[in-house]
Amino acid sequence: MYFVYILHSIKDNGFYIGCTSDIDKRIQYHNSGKTKSLKNRRPLVLVYVEHYDNATDAYRREKQIKLYKGGEAFKKLLSHGGFA
Repeated sequence: MYFVYILHSIKDNGFYIGCTSDIDKRIQYHNSGKTKSLKNRRPLVLVYVEHYDNATDAYRREKQIKLYKGGEAFKKLLSHGGFA
């Protein structure tokens, strides 16, 4: 199973969109400061997640969400939640 996720930075109020096969491990990795681009944006909180059966669909969706970032579609996505 693959996950597309959105993290919210408490520090700068920004968002990070990613994709992984192990969501718990990935979030822990991001919050440990080992991700260069997120090191100074911690703490990060999971605010949205979608589940996919294969990597191709998950990465395609990740790209789609990244195109939404900052727009109305992104806000709508977050307002509907994504925790299933």
